[in-house]
Amino acid sequence: MTVTNATPMRPARRPFLRAGALGLAIGLVTAFGAADAAQASRVLAAQSAAANTATAPTPSLDPSKNLPGTISVSNIDFKRGDGGSGRLSLRFNGAGAIPDMRNEGSRVIIDVGNAKLPASLSKPLNVADFATPVQRIDARADGAGTKLVLATNGNFESMAYQSGNEYVVEIVPRAAAAKPAPGANVGATASNTPVRAYGGRPVTFNFQDVPVRTVLQLIAEESNLNIVASDTVSGNVTLRLINVPWDQALDIVLRAKGLDKRRDGNVVWVAPQDEIAKYEQAKEDARIAIENRAEMITEYVPINYGNAEDIAKLLTEESKSSSGGGGAGATNQRGFLSPRGSISFDRRTNTLLVIDIPSKVSEIRRLVSLLDKPVDQVLIEARIVIATESFARELGAKFGIAGGNNNVLFNGSVAGNTANSVTPRPNPPPNKTLNVNLPVVDAAGALALSIINAGYVLDVELSALQEEGRGEVISNPRIVTSNQKEAVIRQGQEVGYVTISQQQGAGAAAIPNVQFKDVLLELKVTPTITNDGRVFLNMAVKKDEIEGFVQSGIGDVPQINKREVNTAVLVDNGQTVVIGGVYEFRDRADVTKVPWLGDLPVIGNLFKKKGRTKEKAELLIFVTPKVMQVAQRG
Repeated sequence: MTVTNATPMRPARRPFLRAGALGLAIGLVTAFGAADAAQASRVLAAQSAAANTATAPTPSLDPSKNLPGTISVSNIDFKRGDGGSGRLSLRFNGAGAIPDMRNEGSRVIIDVGNAKLPASLSKPLNVADFATPVQRIDARADGAGTKLVLATNGNFESMAYQSGNEYVVEIVPRAAAAKPAPGANVGATASNTPVRAYGGRPVTFNFQDVPVRTVLQLIAEESNLNIVASDTVSGNVTLRLINVPWDQALDIVLRAKGLDKRRDGNVVWVAPQDEIAKYEQAKEDARIAIENRAEMITEYVPINYGNAEDIAKLLTEESKSSSGGGGAGATNQRGFLSPRGSISFDRRTNTLLVIDIPSKVSEIRRLVSLLDKPVDQVLIEARIVIATESFARELGAKFGIAGGNNNVLFNGSVAGNTANSVTPRPNPPPNKTLNVNLPVVDAAGALALSIINAGYVLDVELSALQEEGRGEVISNPRIVTSNQKEAVIRQGQEVGYVTISQQQGAGAAAIPNVQFKDVLLELKVTPTITNDGRVFLNMAVKKDEIEGFVQSGIGDVPQINKREVNTAVLVDNGQTVVIGGVYEFRDRADVTKVPWLGDLPVIGNLFKKKGRTKEKAELLIFVTPKVMQVAQRG
């Protein structure tokens, strides 16, 4: 680690500056050699002159006298920098300020002994909301000078530089400033802000108003790079960097002086940003001029798997950018073609005709080879399972008693009594003698008992039914399609029914029309094969069934059970998943009885009918995608 300290002390410490300046002179002369000795001597001569006159304060630097040349702080600004760093900016009303920064534990103290602090800026600042290591800034007058105390939290590294009338202090979190292995890529802080990773050897610079070229020379020695500075690189800079990677120190110096760099191998070119921008623009203009003068060639590019028209549209699609709404600043880029190039296509042979300069034609051939590839296919297999289960039980009874003498008759109905009162007495129909008639319809079995005595008839009939049913319907549609291409498969029938349309006009007869209803098994799917080998399915599955028919005045209308699911699901290749399901359960109990009599124990069963019904239905839809890779033929 290289340590270079050339910062002059505050007025109270200036008697020690001469020895430090002499030591720096010896070091610089040794490091730079004879070629840089003259420049280093000029720098040291200026510093020695300032040290020799330190005991005779001038009006412009004496903070104890309110003279026209007195320096004061004009603005204090704080903001968040890259990687969660805190950036404090002090601006003075003139040149000549001599700031001094030091760390004391968790505090960073900045002393500016020759700059006054206006009363309007003498106040504390709470900057915790910026999410940086700096929590609070206390600015106050310190005698005739200014002192700023930065209260921090956590591990950090401090660095400072001065350019003109501005003094900048950066407090960087140590986690964000950690040094990765050389060649590490860009990292990210907790705030997701991209941060450049520096891997150079740490250096320490403490300069007060030294030429930028001198600092660049020191960085070149540390980095073993060849740094070429443009003739327009000038000015002085004040730096205080403690254990900072040399590449980060280089960026700070360039940022402070409005410079930029371009690296070519082991050589770094440093110049003002405007100069580099003009150079690159001129280089681009020269390249475009060469392309405009290049000879045009014609190439035929056959397309094997794609569509020539779609590829031609992709390669020639224009992109427009304008800063003034399409005026003189607007620029048109004709896709991947040069301004003179063109592409046409032949649908019959599926071929592209490219006319352009050789470099553009080669680029288009390369792009076509990347785009014109066979698309993998997907086999989608669906299974629709409908499982039903039903259970029904019914108990019913018929009960009747009839009899009497010539004066009193009782029967199941008045009609039965009337029939029995006729002489001679005819036998009444059986249903006329029943007091309770609650049988089971379509009973599986029945037991009847009749007792005939002198003048009396007793009829009892018990009927019962128990019914169980289980069923399963499986539909298994399959379809193959290319990646990102919709596929549809249907199977079913059209069911017709009659409707009536009324004709216009008085007395016009209605005309019957036959309408049709689709009853289909349908699978509609669009697969997308992801880069990691899985399949994203956007699909719709439908399963219709005819439940029955409803009688209308003009014909039967079909009742259709509809089962449908629309979904999008990500599935591994060859994996089977359930994309939907419906479960239904019905439990019904029915009782039909004669009031009061049906509630009697045991015998009450002769006066009522009981039924119990249970139904279960379950719908499950399974899907399995399988990727079929298609190899490209040579």
